[in-house]
Amino acid sequence: MSQANGEEKPETRLGEDGESDREQREGEEEIREEETPVIKAEQQQQTQFTEPSTAVVEPVAAAEARNTSQSQPVESGGTQVLVLGLDGSGKTSLLQSLSTGRLEQDIQPTQGFNAVSINRDECYIEFLEIGGKEDLRPYWQKYMPKALLLVFVVDSSNPQLFPVAKKHLHELLASYPSLALMVLANKQDLPGSCSITDLHDALSLSELGDRRLFLIGTHVKKGETEQSSGVQDAQALISQLVCDGL
Repeated sequence: MSQANGEEKPETRLGEDGESDREQREGEEEIREEETPVIKAEQQQQTQFTEPSTAVVEPVAAAEARNTSQSQPVESGGTQVLVLGLDGSGKTSLLQSLSTGRLEQDIQPTQGFNAVSINRDECYIEFLEIGGKEDLRPYWQKYMPKALLLVFVVDSSNPQLFPVAKKHLHELLASYPSLALMVLANKQDLPGSCSITDLHDALSLSELGDRRLFLIGTHVKKGETEQSSGVQDAQALISQLVCDGL
């Protein structure tokens, strides 16, 4: 159809339902605009599904690495020697002699914990002594899992305390059937001290199961420049056991 001024105007055709071509085109454009967000949403869902599969792997691997590191023993490398015994048995004096070779000063009873580390034959050995007073004995059991070797010190000159020492020793080892044990029968230089054989029977060491067990007589005196033969034997055996990994 033409205008009177000669300018042509686009024809407006009607469809079967009476809609013009322009209205149909506008309707189709609106449909396409409505479909576009759906397509984008599907693409986003696919992205969110694939990306986490790689994003999750790295944190898990990193966490496993951190857990492995934290679970490994710190410094000691599993060579901790736990030194226990009733108060007055001479643990601290023995520990000083084992680590320095002599007893140079008066030793006060350990009120809490006493840690000593030494390097011997290119082997790192960590000793941990816990006080033997009655209020400290409940802490003994908590440190048993870290021990490679248990050194249990007994005052061989005080047989009245043997039953108490036996009770605690057997309770400590009940849950650790394979833990190596070294019993030091200390103060062998004092008159009336119990023999190694008698102490073995008094502590019922034969009832402690199938484990590596050593019983050594020792004594330490203030000012001695040389270790007693028993302390030397204990020192050499501890070094051998720890450095060879038992």
